[in-house]
Parts: sequence; C-alpha cells; structure tokens
Amino acid sequence: MTDEKTVSAHDQKITHNYTLTYPEHGPRESDPAYADFHQFKKNRKDAGTYYCDFAQEFRDGDSSECTLDKPLEAHHKHIEWAMLNEVDLKLLEEQYPGVSEMGVGKWVESAENLELLCVWHHRSHAGKHTAAFADFEAQKDIRKLIK
Repeated sequence: MTDEKTVSAHDQKITHNYTLTYPEHGPRESDPAYADFHQFKKNRKDAGTYYCDFAQEFRDGDSSECTLDKPLEAHHKHIEWAMLNEVDLKLLEEQYPGVSEMGVGKWVESAENLELLCVWHHRSHAGKHTAAFADFEAQKDIRKLIK
C-alpha cells in the first residue's frame, strides 16, 4: 500500500564526469610479469574455475546476467597495472603484507589481485570499470539494477 509520500519505482539516468590521472607507464607487453596475467587465466581453466566470479560469488553460479559469447577477462581487483608506478608501497603493504618482498609488479599480476569477469561485469556500463562503486556493489543484491 502506498501513500502520497511513497516514491514510485522509476529509472534515473546517472552521469559521472571526472578526470583520472594515469602515471607514466610503458607498454604492458614489455612487463616481465605480464606472462603471469595470462597464466592466471590458464590456471583457472585448468582448475575448472573458469567462470565469471561475480556470477559465482553473488548469484550461486547463475550466469544468466553474464556476457558469455565473449571470452572472460581478467580484472585487476585492487591495483590496475597502469597505476603501478604511483602505488604507495607503504599503504599497499599495510593491506597486503609481503607485497614489497614479492615486488609490486609481480603482485599486480597475481591471483591475489586478479579475478575473472564476463564483459558485462567488467567493461560494460554496469561493469566494475564504469559503474560507480556504490552502484556496482548494490548490483550484488539487486538483479538488473543497472540497465
């Protein structure tokens, strides 16, 4: 039952506009740890865990919302490779003890910093790289929140 104070269900267009400053970085292919990025996907295939981590973790394996006609993509969960040259190692070390011993470049391309996502949950307008963090997080509990 609704009253005059209840807001009806509705769609609302959201636009974000800001500038992100990427530090100087070389081509990824020349990074010695880049092979680890590809190995991560191979390891997941070999282990039988080649699935969209969003669907597995938040939909009990239901991938009906996933883009499955394209290969899964490895997503850097915490630190993007392009940001590597500006990482404050002291801050990162507080969250991930031992990362400085491993080497931040090696860590960025490790399973601790990677997850597999379908294109929808990775790079679409509803994906981790595009949707606002709060909206992406809300999708975990609300199906088809972002259209």
